[in-house]
Amino acid sequence: MKRRKLFCEISPLTYKISTCKCRLVRFLQDTVSSEIFAKTKCRELLPVVVYKHNSLIRRRLGNVDLQLQENKAVNLSIAAPKVNNIVIAPGETFSFWQLVGNPNEKNGYKTGLTIAGGKPSKDIGGGMCQFTNLIHWMILHSPLDIVEHHHHDGVDLFPDFNRVVPFGTGTSILYNYKDYRFKNNTDRHFQLVVYTTDEYLCGELRTTQPLEHSYHIKAEDEFFSRENGIVYRNGEVFRSVIDKTSGNIIEKKLIKTNHAQVMYDTSSLEIIDTDNR
Repeated sequence: MKRRKLFCEISPLTYKISTCKCRLVRFLQDTVSSEIFAKTKCRELLPVVVYKHNSLIRRRLGNVDLQLQENKAVNLSIAAPKVNNIVIAPGETFSFWQLVGNPNEKNGYKTGLTIAGGKPSKDIGGGMCQFTNLIHWMILHSPLDIVEHHHHDGVDLFPDFNRVVPFGTGTSILYNYKDYRFKNNTDRHFQLVVYTTDEYLCGELRTTQPLEHSYHIKAEDEFFSRENGIVYRNGEVFRSVIDKTSGNIIEKKLIKTNHAQVMYDTSSLEIIDTDNR
């Protein structure tokens, strides 16, 4: 039986109407919310580096138009200063879109790579997911609490190319109703330092004093399977909390289970064929 189209899928007009509705709802929710959003910046850096990571801006992504990668570099260079040096005080919530604002053409953003309907697409302001991916990866290595996080669930769009961060730890954002947010429920201040170079989007998470714990993110039991003729990427991602004094793992938690349909050429993959079992 053919699936009935959602209102937003009927036409470009209905999609625009749905988007405006979602943005308005989020705006009203934030307006009446009791959450205190981080707004203060400080040029003086907090003394302790909790975690740092660099993300290559121009990456090999299948047959994606290279111009979209160049445009993404522009988009990231516009957005990074809006987040750079933000301080998240105890009790405050970090909201990506509250700081960055609307990534539209009026604000200088260009057409970059996006994901729509589980497929590569393009739109003004595309490529911003790489920014929240970087932030999310650093926050996973901290005691800060993630309170809003959306996944690109269900699909593996591009083959690995020098992968450093485990598959399944990415983010999906849409202005302004799909946000990336975390809350500082600790008793100390944290600071995000983010900037772009010619090659990298660079990030540091800083705080006021050394942490008692360190954090380790690891993918386990990764494999590809063929199920009813479709290839899937499988695996689990765990987050371990380690006591710095003893080196003992005091908590190990499953944070993501992957079962994503592979959307690229699978001829070079080692695949477990469950169809013949």
